[in-house]
Order: sequence, then C-alpha cells, then structure tokens
Amino acid sequence: MHIAVTGNIGAGKTTLATKLAEHFGWEVLYEAVEGNPYLAEFYSDMNRWAFHLQMYFLKSRYEQVMQIQRSNKRIIQDRTIYEDAYIFAMNLYKSGVMSENDYATYRGIFDLMMRTVKAPDLTIYLKADLPKLVGQIQKRGRDFEANMSEKYLADLNTHYDEFVDNYKDGKLLVIDVNDLDYVNNQEHFDFVICEVDKALLYEK
Repeated sequence: MHIAVTGNIGAGKTTLATKLAEHFGWEVLYEAVEGNPYLAEFYSDMNRWAFHLQMYFLKSRYEQVMQIQRSNKRIIQDRTIYEDAYIFAMNLYKSGVMSENDYATYRGIFDLMMRTVKAPDLTIYLKADLPKLVGQIQKRGRDFEANMSEKYLADLNTHYDEFVDNYKDGKLLVIDVNDLDYVNNQEHFDFVICEVDKALLYEK
C-alpha cells in the first residue's frame, strides 16, 4: 500500500510521516531536501534556479514512485509527485518566476511520467494556515528558508486548496493541523492515528 503525506512547506509532513511509519511499522521515503544541490540557490535566486530545482524534485519523486510500485511493502511518502507539478511548478509559472518554455518542457516530461504512475492508496493532506507555516519554518531554522516570503507560502496554499478541491485520483484524508501538536501532545497524535485508521479501513 502507498500512503502519502502532502501539505505546504512547514505543515509538518516529514514529522508526521516519521511518526506514522514508527506507529504502523511502515517504510518511509523522504523528500529530497538534504543534499539537494539546487535548494539553497533557488531561494536566493528563484528565476535562475526554478526549472533546475523542479526537475530535480520531479526526477527524485518519480524514482520513489517506481520504487513503491515495485515493492510489496506498505510505504509512506513525504510529498507526492502531483504536488511538484500542480502546486510548485504551477505557482512558479503563474507568478512569472518560471518561463513559459521551461514550464512547457517541465509539464511535457511530467505528463509522460504520469502514464506509468499510480495514485497513492491514501493521501493525507495537512491543511495549515500562514501563521502555522511561518511558525514551523522559523522553529526548524533552515538557513535557506530564512528569507522565504509569506506571499510565496500564501500562493502555495491557494494552489493546494485548488488541488485538494479537484483531487479525484484516490482516497484523500484532510487533517487541519492549525491547532494540532502531534509531536508534544499524545492526544493530538492519537486523533491523527484514529483518522488514518478510519481512512485505511474504508480503503480496504
């Protein structure tokens, strides 16, 4: 089974994916952040590095999807290949950061990849408003995220709302995490576990 955790930057995807993997005994595949050669450069010069960064993430995510589809394990994935195209690349294109030619090339490659991609059995969307996202980003203190604008995050949230409203490719569980602290509050984590259990039971 393929479970995926989606959500904006700072929503808590990696933390939740790790905790769910530990609880259920799943294998977890993380987003290619550590060792990513374009990430720091992208946040300092988005126009220069947008296409390179998105292609790097797309390649990494496609490799993960192929690994998942070959496996007979239960795997939870930190962010999906859908978000690469429908959230991040779309946002960069619409905001004028990624050129029309670069975006067309990117989407052409993405569309080819999607011919062999199966949707996750369950997608968990962590819905978080701007104050939550900003607080989480500041708390983890990554240098390359220090100058990220609130407008960039807000634009991404808009695209996430559109994506979730139109998602028809598999089972979707939406969890509002604005008032949740599943790291330090066991009751909050138990609530998430209960919601995931119900979604998985329905999926079976």
